Order: sequence, then structure tokens, then C-alpha cells
Amino acid sequence: MTETDYSLPTKFDPLIHQSSRLSILAVLAGAESADFTYLLGATGLTKGTLSKHLTKLRDAGYITIEKSFKDNFPNTSASLTPTGKKAFEDYRRQYIAFSKTMGE
Repeated sequence: MTETDYSLPTKFDPLIHQSSRLSILAVLAGAESADFTYLLGATGLTKGTLSKHLTKLRDAGYITIEKSFKDNFPNTSASLTPTGKKAFEDYRRQYIAFSKTMGE
């Protein structure tokens, strides 16, 4: 069994490690894109909180936000950028490696 390095979580990407943003990226990693209403339901976040975290992820270059109209109503959707996809994959890899060192 490998000795656990408890400092590994301090090396996780803090932008992704925050639980709301982690939820958003997990949803987007499994879809080409997701609209605001879907993200609200999937993550359980409030409109204000979701909006705030989408902005942070967009500003970091992890997602793109598209604004359009759907049936004459405003529609906002988000999708992972290649940078965001790589960052999320790196985060998942680090998390899995850390969890494996802890045993059962």
C-alpha cells in the first residue's frame, strides 16, 4: 500500500475544487452543452449562485457561454472549452490518484 500524501488536495485546481463549480463542470463534461435551466436542476444551485460560478468559469477560460433565443425567450447555455475539458480531466486524475492512496 502506498503511503498517503495528505498534501495532495492542496494541489487540486481551487477553481474546480469548489463544490458548486465542480458540479457544473461534471454536468458539462457529460454533455456537448447544457442550458441554464438544465444546470439549475442538475446542480441544485440558485439562479444567482449558478450565474456567479458560470461567470468565474468563463473568465478562467474553462467554459463558453452562448446567449440566444429559444421560442422567443432568452436562452443561456454553457459548454466546456478544450482548456476546461483538460483542467477537469486533470482534476479527476489527481483526485482518483489521491483517493487510491487512502485505501478503503
